[in-house]
Parts: sequence; structure tokens; C-alpha cells
Amino acid sequence: MAIHKDLLGGPPPTHLPDDPEPRELLANGTAPADVAAKYPTSSLAWAQLADDAFENGRVVESYAYARTGYHRGLDSLRRSGWKGHGPVPWEHEPNRGFLRALHALARSAQAIGEQEEYERCSVFLRDSSAVAADTLG
Repeated sequence: MAIHKDLLGGPPPTHLPDDPEPRELLANGTAPADVAAKYPTSSLAWAQLADDAFENGRVVESYAYARTGYHRGLDSLRRSGWKGHGPVPWEHEPNRGFLRALHALARSAQAIGEQEEYERCSVFLRDSSAVAADTLG
């Protein structure tokens, strides 16, 4: 088995701990607001709220939900040893809530004309996971 090492000395990928309950509730059709109320630290629930609001033209609401999911995700990343930069792989499913919230924040920031925040979040997303940036658009 080949072990790949970052020859430039970058930080190792951060893998958030699995929290399957919010993911399962959402997959089974539980309203995202109910999931966020029961699991307020779940970036995934906030990201889903942000996506739903955006799809329904409630851009400012989407921005608020996305920002909440983003900050909840940052808290989780820090607890997992993340030092403010480095890979957050999309391939690790528990990371997807944070990455989706970050994407939603970029998207809603752009929609309200907050170009600097859009650019910052877009770069942060791509730096964290090029796969997530490509997958989420």
C-alpha cells in the first residue's frame, strides 16, 4: 500500500467525526429546521436550510443559515485539530456539511453583492477541497 505524503509539509487532511443522526433524519425526510433545532451544531442541517431558502428566493435567509453552518463547522474543525488551513476532503462524508455551508455562504454572498465575502469563501472552498468546489459548482 502506497502512503502519500505532502512533500511541501502542508497540514494533514482534517476529518470531522461522524455524526450520523442529523444525516439520517434529513435523508428520511425530517424537516431541516427540526433537525437544526435538535442538532444545532450540525453544519449539514444549516447547509440544507440555506439551500432550501436560496432555491425559494430567500437569499438573505440563506445567507444567515449558511453563516451559521459555516461557523458551526469551523468550531468542529478546530476541535478536530484543524489550524486554519489545509485539506478538508469532500470524500469524507462528515466534512460535507461544512463544505456545503461554505459553498452556500459564497453563493448567497454573491447574490447580495458582497463580492469580497464571495471571493474569500470561494477560495476557501477550493483550498479546502477542489472536489467539493467542482461538485457543488
